[in-house]
Amino acid sequence: MNLVRRAAAEWIGTALLLAAVVGSGIMGERLAGGNVGIALLANSIATGGGLVALILVFGPVSGAHFNPVVTLALACRGRHAWSDVPLYLAAQIAGGIAGVWMAHAMFGQPLLQVSEKLRPGGALMFSEVVASFGLVMTVLACVRHRPGAVPYAVAAYIVAAYWFTASTSFANPAVTIARSLSNTFSGIRPQDVPGFIVAQLFGAALAVVLDRWFYRQPRMDANSGTLRRQSFVD
Repeated sequence: MNLVRRAAAEWIGTALLLAAVVGSGIMGERLAGGNVGIALLANSIATGGGLVALILVFGPVSGAHFNPVVTLALACRGRHAWSDVPLYLAAQIAGGIAGVWMAHAMFGQPLLQVSEKLRPGGALMFSEVVASFGLVMTVLACVRHRPGAVPYAVAAYIVAAYWFTASTSFANPAVTIARSLSNTFSGIRPQDVPGFIVAQLFGAALAVVLDRWFYRQPRMDANSGTLRRQSFVD
């Protein structure tokens, strides 16, 4: 599959993911009658269900990353070509923004918005470190050992992390940027975006380091007869 087709799959998949995130947030808030817990439940279930379907559909085409930290982590572990990374990241960010506009159009809202939803503070930044760390560990482990389980494991983790993190688990720079352009239930004000993205990158980096440490084993050097460390994937 050539790079343009794979990037197109990342664009479409990320757009549909954001349409699911933002659209279900709008619908959940409308139907919940002011009950934020019910709205979040609807938001998390719709996002998880959408993720399963999207990864199954686009996984054979592009790998279904839909997330810059996943793309970067896979490249760091030698499971994705670095030359593909810039176009993947551009497609994910552009697709995320398009997905937000798609959700706005479906619910009769102005396409162009800027979020006013405050998400400040160290607790939320730390939540994004945890959320991104767990997501990347899930992806790396499943890609190595249970590739067929990736859609279900990733979706299950995201649904859970909606609830066990204070930030509701953005865990995705493309999603974070796109949600800053929606003044709805799922939004985040632009001032809070840089902190979230730094936290996400840091959490992903920790996962890559730990994954590398976990999956190295002693191997006998044929020349010297001594043990040396060797990664399964390096």
